[in-house]
Amino acid sequence: MHAPVDHFRPLAGRSAWLLTTGAAGMDVQTRGLADALGLSYTLKPIAPKGIYKLLSPWGPVAASERFGEAGAAFAPPWPQVAIALGRTSVPYLRALRRHSPATFTILMLDTRAGTGAADVIWVPQHDRLRGENVIITLTSPHSFTPTRIEALRRTMPDEIAALSGPRVAVVLGGRNGSYKFTAGDDARLAASLSSLGALGVSFMITPSRRTHHRLFNVTEEATRPFPRILWDGDGPNPYPDFLAHADMFVVTGDSVNMTGEAAATGRPVLVFHPSGGSAKFRRFHRALEAYGATRELPERVDRLPPWSYEPLHAAETIAREVERRWLARGCVHP
Repeated sequence: MHAPVDHFRPLAGRSAWLLTTGAAGMDVQTRGLADALGLSYTLKPIAPKGIYKLLSPWGPVAASERFGEAGAAFAPPWPQVAIALGRTSVPYLRALRRHSPATFTILMLDTRAGTGAADVIWVPQHDRLRGENVIITLTSPHSFTPTRIEALRRTMPDEIAALSGPRVAVVLGGRNGSYKFTAGDDARLAASLSSLGALGVSFMITPSRRTHHRLFNVTEEATRPFPRILWDGDGPNPYPDFLAHADMFVVTGDSVNMTGEAAATGRPVLVFHPSGGSAKFRRFHRALEAYGATRELPERVDRLPPWSYEPLHAAETIAREVERRWLARGCVHP
C-alpha cells in the first residue's frame, strides 16, 4: 500500500476541478488525491437542492445551474481532469463529460451510478463496487503524504517535546448516522484512557467538529491526572503535529478518515468502537485489523502493546494507478 513519491508525474500541473458538496471529510479526500497527482486544481462546490438532490446520482443538473454557459459556475475553459466525490456529484460529472469529452474523470466512492460513470473510480475496500476501471485501497486518501509526515517529524514543537513518552494521540470523533455514542460508551472510553494513563503515558488530545460535549468532558476528566496537551478548539489545531509525533493512537471508530490518517504513520492504532456501527464500518475495521494497523481498544489496558506495519498511503497508491491508466490510454489534452 505504500508507494514511492519520487517519480515522473504525468498529470503534474494539469488543470483540474474538484466537485464535492464542500463537506470537510469530502474535501480532505479529493484534495489528498489531487495533491498526490500534482494537479493545479480549483474547488467547485456543488449544492443540488430539492428534486435534483433526491434524484442523484441518476438525475440531471438543475437548469438553473446554466451548466456550460458563459459566466456560470461550470463553464469553459474546461479542466483537463475532474475529481468528483459522492452521489450528488455524479450529475455534474456527467454534464461535464458531455461538454468536454477530453476531460479525464475520476469518481470517488461507490455512488451506485455504475462503473461507466467515470474514466476511473476509486472505492475503499469496504465498498462493494468492483470493475476493470475501479481502484481499491484499504483506507481513504488524505493530505498526510509520506513527505509531509517526514517533514513534520523533523521538528517537534516544544509543548510536545515537554511531554514524557510514550505519547498517545487521542483523536475524538462523535455521533453520526451509524454510531450512537451513548453515556455508557463515553464512560468506557474514559475508563480505557485512565488505564492507559496509569501505565505512564502522556496524552495529546484533539476533538473534531462532531465531538459532543459529554465525550469531550469525560475525556478531559479521565486524562486530567496525567501529562497532556488538550486542544479545546482555541487557536490552530495541533493535530498534524500530534499525528507526526505520537508513539501510539487512540481513535474513535466513527471516522474512516481519522483512522486512515493514523494508519499512515506506521504507529499502533487502538480503535474505540461505540455502540451502533454499520456493515461498511465493520468491513473497514476488520480489514485494517487483518492488515495489522489497528487493534480494538480494551476497556482496561494493562500493557502497551507494541507492533508495527507498513504505513498506508492511499492517496499515493491511487495516484500512481490513475497515472498508469492515463498513460495507457494515451490521454492528450491541450
